[in-house]
Amino acid sequence: MSYVAIENIVASTNLAEEFDLKRLAEILPDSKCSTDEFPGLVWHFTEPKSAALLLPNAKVICTGAKSMEELNSVIRKITNKINDIGISTKEKTEIKIKNIIASSNLNKTLYLGSIARNIGLENIEYEPEKFPGLIYKVQNINVVILLFGSGKIICTGAKELEDTTRAIDLIKDKLTSIGML
Repeated sequence: MSYVAIENIVASTNLAEEFDLKRLAEILPDSKCSTDEFPGLVWHFTEPKSAALLLPNAKVICTGAKSMEELNSVIRKITNKINDIGISTKEKTEIKIKNIIASSNLNKTLYLGSIARNIGLENIEYEPEKFPGLIYKVQNINVVILLFGSGKIICTGAKELEDTTRAIDLIKDKLTSIGML
């Protein structure tokens, strides 16, 4: 099993029926609301380093968490602060993972042109003049792997943490089977 570092988890939840964003912006520290530019309130957190977008329909989109614990911590902070200022929130909320971005490193130089020719073109995009990495779409897991010549791997599109490890292990197995690793 590969070492995988979670770089970012993007998730959403719905905390109430609606939010008065202008009122929230006046009360919440480290928040900004400019509905002319963006129809929501942006709220930054330093611990854990993350951000949340609060929308008028009380939907909250969190980004920046590097673990489920951090994600849950941010949502708890938001819920507690909103309750503290007198806005009722739902007792039970469902957190929906939208995207998990993870990375790994093979610690080996990769020859992307050779990999593109040998791995099978049906799930590959490789145009080095447009993008410096090889894009591999993992169909059965529904994620995208970015391979770089440095040996760095980025996995994006996962909805579950386990899918990042499965996808990275799968690409390592493919690279080994074609003699590139």
